[in-house]
Parts: sequence; structure tokens; C-alpha cells
Amino acid sequence: MSKLSSSLKALIAAPYARPNTLPASPHARSVYEALRSEASGKNVGTPAWLTLSTAATMTMNSPEGLAQIYEIATEKSKDKAQSVQTAELMREVGLKCIGFNGVPRTINCLGAFRSSLPSEIVSGLSTQPTRNSSPKNINDILNRGSALWTSIYRPFDSKLFSKLADSHPDLPIFIVNHEYGALFADPPELGHQIRPGAKIGRVLTSVVAVACLRAQTGVGPQVTSHVFGLRKAFEDESFKAEGESKVEGGEWLASEEGNTWLLEAIDRIVEALGEGRGSSFAPGIDKVKEKL
Repeated sequence: MSKLSSSLKALIAAPYARPNTLPASPHARSVYEALRSEASGKNVGTPAWLTLSTAATMTMNSPEGLAQIYEIATEKSKDKAQSVQTAELMREVGLKCIGFNGVPRTINCLGAFRSSLPSEIVSGLSTQPTRNSSPKNINDILNRGSALWTSIYRPFDSKLFSKLADSHPDLPIFIVNHEYGALFADPPELGHQIRPGAKIGRVLTSVVAVACLRAQTGVGPQVTSHVFGLRKAFEDESFKAEGESKVEGGEWLASEEGNTWLLEAIDRIVEALGEGRGSSFAPGIDKVKEKL
């Protein structure tokens, strides 16, 4: 196989192209700690603040931030099973981030996150996949995707599907079948003894969406859609459908006050990790280059 020249390697690794993941400053840790404290004061449980913090940090491409979140979430726990479950939830959130941030950041962040975990936690993580598709389960996957799509976008779900199809006939097909069905909707076997892991659920999936999209910037209409999607989880009572677990503080997060806190919490994470430069999702190579 041919080799890359030293000049080409240098171009790929040029600082102005921001080729590396984002470090986490001590200030970022203080923000995570503050969010944990605020969440507790507002009766928002650990899964909710953990989900929003993980998703925003994944979007910012900061494995060091993920390690800080895990340490903060488990520092008072002496229960190995609970610490494993914390790691499971964080990596399941990271997987769902693919649908909003793309594959590369999830690959980099989850790989580095695993490397940061204590060996006894790594050994306890589930190793069985839950999203294999086959002729036996494909209809179930498609049905889950359609149901989640409807829950989030009703009463405009059909209208939105048609509008996306005008852009490209396969666009809504891919989104509903392969993102909502195969990724965003939890496989029913996930979280059970034969398929351990963390089941995110309807409410926290909307939190993942809001956190990723808000941290990206530039996608205000989608942020709006998923804020409404969070609210609709309680309006249509899909939050308590079969297989769903209660999300402590979830109904408050779906309120006007809760929406505001959620968005501002994400902004604070972006501000801390970006050290005042904003989101790292698409900062613009030329602009960054001019400053160096």
C-alpha cells in the first residue's frame, strides 16, 4: 500500500484544521459539578443530567469531558454495578449521537471514553449487540421507527415526511427506518439480563436530540422540533409506554422552565469546553487559520 508523504501528513495534522479531540479544562469540570447540583435541587435525577451532559460533550468532541462526567457521577458510589450502569448509559447516549453528529465523533469519543474507565468497570460492560437486523425483526424495527417519528412530530409527521421526500425521495426513508427505527428507538431486549446495557427511553432520547443540536449551532428549526418532541412524550403519554422507565424530573424538563434550564445547561457546557470560542462542531477552517 502506498504511503503518505510527510508534507501530506503535516497538512492533515495542521493545527488550523483542528484534527484532534477537544481537551477539557478545570472550568468544564466545575460546570458539570454545578449542573449535577442544580439538577438535584430541581428534583432532576442523575440519568437526565448525565444524558444532557454526555450528549453535549460528545457534540463538542471531548473525551476528556466524558471522563470528567463519569468521575463526577460515580465519585460517591461504592457500588460497582451502579458505576457500570453509569458507563453503559453514557455510551448508549454516545451511540445515539451518531444520528445527530455523525459517526466519527462517536467512534473517537467512545473509544477514548472506554480507555479512561477503570479496568473493573470495563470488564463489566455488556458485549452483546442489540441492533442486529434480520428478516425476523425488520418489521419490528420499521414499526418502532414509525411510531417514534409520529410521537415526536405529530400532527405534522406526514407533512414533514413528504417535505423531506421533495428534497430526496430516500431522505425520509433513511431517517425514519435507519435512524429512528434502528438507532433512536430502543431495542426491546436492551437492558434485560440476556442483553444488559442502558435503555435510554423516549424522554431521554429527546434530551439527547436537543443537547446535540443545540451544541452544534446552526440548526435552530431542529432544536425547536425536538423541544416540542420532548413535550409530546408527556402529552401523548409515550413516556409511560410498555418498557419505559420513569425519568425523575422528566416532566419538569418538558415544561417552559425546564426547557430553559436544559438549553442554558447545554450552552454552559459549550462555553466551558470551547473556552469562549463557541461550538467545535463546525468552527470554520479559514477563520481559525487566520488567527494563528
